[in-house]
Amino acid sequence: MGTRSARKLVLWGAVIIVVVVGVIIGTYAWNQQRARQVAAFAASAQLMGLTQIPNQPAPDMNLIDQNGNRVSLSSFRGKIVVLEFMDPVCTDICPIVSAEFVRANQLLGSRSRGVVFVAVNVNQYHESVADVKKFSNQHGLSKLNNWYFLTGSTSQLQKVWKDYNIYVKPNPTGDVQHSSFMYFIDRNGNEQALANPDNNPSQVEPWAKGIVAVTLQMV
Repeated sequence: MGTRSARKLVLWGAVIIVVVVGVIIGTYAWNQQRARQVAAFAASAQLMGLTQIPNQPAPDMNLIDQNGNRVSLSSFRGKIVVLEFMDPVCTDICPIVSAEFVRANQLLGSRSRGVVFVAVNVNQYHESVADVKKFSNQHGLSKLNNWYFLTGSTSQLQKVWKDYNIYVKPNPTGDVQHSSFMYFIDRNGNEQALANPDNNPSQVEPWAKGIVAVTLQMV
């Protein structure tokens, strides 16, 4: 074997070694990252009272968002949907969940392109586009490109509440009493998990991290 051929073999051998080492390091790093995600998900599941839903199709809806655009849930196929139910004049839990959404979106960074945050109006006395837009502006949600506060006629909203088992007790003079469920819907439009938010403002950061952990687990 000539000197030139020997050098080529040595060079190719070195390249192969570098590639193999790179694959091993990359695989190890991926496994470590995945392990951290699983651990974060487990901790978040306990905090959020997370209930797994066995791949149940999420009922579709066709409503109007805070910008006056008609939006259907099915139009978000290909993205993970975090779905909540909010009162646009709420002064307790809804602002807290809003802060969690804003913070979760920050934590997701570039990955937020694959996630949308959606809320459905539960207040039939404040069901105008102006109402949901005002709330979105007040709580920093309008800055999110992936935020949709949906509203519609009373009959349209009542159908969605029923489809998602949301209890609503109307109140024309103040906050509406309603159940606060947070649904996690996968890219194929199937419900995967259900969480029960609380109204403790000190839990905004842990809940935001929990939302991130659940969405990343669904990727």
